[in-house]
Amino acid sequence: KKAANNNSPTRAEHVQAQAGYIEANKQVKKSIRSDKKKYVEELATTAAKASREGIMKTLYDTTKKLAGKYSKPD
Repeated sequence: KKAANNNSPTRAEHVQAQAGYIEANKQVKKSIRSDKKKYVEELATTAAKASREGIMKTLYDTTKKLAGKYSKPD
């Protein structure tokens, strides 16, 4: 979409391509937000389960991921 936007020979085609790019960009951002929400909910569920079962290492690691202070790769 972006290449079509940049290579448009006329102004009208450029505007039309830009509108398509903007719409695609909105959909991508919406999808990213949805995926991130699902990921955080999954982490919260994991933390709750670890808390119930008394698995402190998993609880600690999951809490660090949720807080965004985690340098250890997955």
